[in-house]
Amino acid sequence: MRLKSFTAPTMAEAMELVRQELGDDAIIVSTQRAAGSKGVRITAALESVDADLAVASMLEEATGGSEVSEAVRKALVDHGVPSKLVERLVNAAHTSGLSQPPLACAAALEAGFTFAHLPEHGAPRPFMLVGPNGSGKSIAAAKLAARSVLKQRQVGVITCDNIRAGAVEQLAAFTSILEIDLVRARGPESLARVVESVNGAFDLVVIDSPGLNPFKQSDMDYLQALIEAADVEPVLVMAAGGDPEEAAEIGEAFAAIGATRLFASRLDTTRRLGSILAAAEGGQMAFCDVSASPHVASGISPISAVALARLIMPQSAEAEPKDETFWTEASAS
Repeated sequence: MRLKSFTAPTMAEAMELVRQELGDDAIIVSTQRAAGSKGVRITAALESVDADLAVASMLEEATGGSEVSEAVRKALVDHGVPSKLVERLVNAAHTSGLSQPPLACAAALEAGFTFAHLPEHGAPRPFMLVGPNGSGKSIAAAKLAARSVLKQRQVGVITCDNIRAGAVEQLAAFTSILEIDLVRARGPESLARVVESVNGAFDLVVIDSPGLNPFKQSDMDYLQALIEAADVEPVLVMAAGGDPEEAAEIGEAFAAIGATRLFASRLDTTRRLGSILAAAEGGQMAFCDVSASPHVASGISPISAVALARLIMPQSAEAEPKDETFWTEASAS
């Protein structure tokens, strides 16, 4: 077993120390405030089996905070979060030392996940929304465009979804309302030409892609070709709900073609968030934005650990004070 503790002024700096010393496969066993300062102390293990043993040992030794831990555990289990992920988050919640369950849950999410929302303008590369059929990519593209247009930004919208019947017409209906010309591309070479032609002309470029089977190699090869041809950033759009284990595998599949951020859709039509947590963990992706409304002009928001904790533990989170020193908060750019 290889356990090691790291102390730094902020969670992000402590996480970076973990990555430098133990690599990307390191498992976060616990997080807590460093004694005598406002810094953060992280204990990490190199192998999951070691982490699981360490978690069990630390929980066995724990004498306080059990009510907080159990409240967080119950909420995560109710949301269908996979058991191993539950144990890690519960341990992080326990070792945070926070006495309020929603805050402890937020601290655990801050320790277990990263959050990097999509900018409303100034992105270095176009964003291509990718995901399985029916995940909500087209509506997400329309929402992202609408959000920037409402901030007086110039937005370009491209579609290369030439597979689903009516896909172009659906997105065109949204872009016409926003007074944006929808540009079509057919295949990797066509997309590369279109992206080059709009380079520098817009504050933000959003690309809708066809819904493809993450478990079919030819589909993922085609998606990879689109991404590489146009040098775009793939963003996985994942509908909340569904089977957590399958969601984790979908996260892994899209991470393999370069997706590092997860946009969670349809939060307004689901009651359990275990699948999106599983997908983010499976693909080691950062949460960016969430969609919680069918309306194009509303319902898209950046997500943070605090906001996600409020979704997981909604009843008592509103009354809790926020500790600004412990976690990051998402904000619109």
